[in-house]
Order: sequence, then C-alpha cells, then structure tokens
Amino acid sequence: MTLLVATTNPGKLREIRDILEGIPFDLVTLREYPHIPQPEETGQTFGENARLKALYYAHHTGLPSVADDSGLEIAALDGAPGVHSARWHGSDYAHKFRMIHELLAARGLTGSPARFVCHVALAVDGRIEYENEQEVCGEIAPAPRGTLGFGYDPIFYHPPLGRTLAEIEPHEKATISHRGKAFGALRAHLRARPSGLGSS
Repeated sequence: MTLLVATTNPGKLREIRDILEGIPFDLVTLREYPHIPQPEETGQTFGENARLKALYYAHHTGLPSVADDSGLEIAALDGAPGVHSARWHGSDYAHKFRMIHELLAARGLTGSPARFVCHVALAVDGRIEYENEQEVCGEIAPAPRGTLGFGYDPIFYHPPLGRTLAEIEPHEKATISHRGKAFGALRAHLRARPSGLGSS
C-alpha cells in the first residue's frame, strides 16, 4: 500500500522518513501532488489542524494520508506561539528567536518552561483511523545552540540531556522528541496492520 506523508517541510520529512523506516507501506509526499493547493489551517488546536490536513489530502489524492500539526508552547508567553508556530513573526527563525527573547525580557525573564507538541492524524476512506498526541517538556535557552535540528530546536533546552534539541543527534532525538514519540506510535500502529489500512 501507499501512504501519503502530508507535509512540505523538509526538516519534518527527514525525521518522519527515518522514524517510519520499516513499515509495510510505500511513502509518497506532497512533491508528487504539486497541483493540490494547501488547505487553510483554521483549527484552534494541534489536533484540529492535523485532522483537517489528513482528511483534506486523503480526499484529494485518494490515498491514506498522515498529517501532523506541531508547535512550541512557551509558558511565560501564555502558550504562544502554539498552533501559529510556523507562521509566527514570519519564516526567519533567527528573527523568531529574537522576538521570543525580547518578549521574555519585557516580562523580566531570560527563559521559561516550554513544551513542544505534536499531534498525528491518519485519514483513510474519509475518516480518521488513528491519531495520537505527544509532547516533550523543556525550557527556552538563553541563546540558540546547535546546528542539528530545525525550526525552534536551537532554543529548546532539554534538561535531562543537558542540550538543546539542535545539539542532539537525529536517532537520539527521535527517542525523546514530540515528533519522534508521535510518529513512533504511528509506526507501531502501521506495523500491526499487515492486511492494509481501512480493513478490520
């Protein structure tokens, strides 16, 4: 069977392909469907957006489709950027980092508890067949560190390992990150379905 991974984010695609290695499905991406416009992400939660995207692409491609919605929630900023993480203050992450530290400084802070959240949804035959949500808790680092990750990884400090997510090798990151745990659970679900998706 073929499974569509519904994201255009190259960093996400690299991680997801590695995590899903060994599943009994051929993976395709949105690069094979450039004619399909991206849906407007109108959900108020990560789960709503993940389900919206999975159902949308399953409908337009006719394929089982998996989508995720993920983001950074900073406690001292009332959960921002949250579901708006990808679009919050543009697409330049160096600028996003400066904005985070400026907003924290305006509150007399240099850091804050934070968490990454990832919600994964799998749509088959017009319905959500499977979904799960995972998180990793940490802190906002005083300054960006590391070059191994992408997105907000350089400013997300993970206390148990004493490093930011951008300082952690991909195979190690997959065992503790929000996306690693969410897609790891999806991988277990898919490996338990040798007769195919949508079947009983």
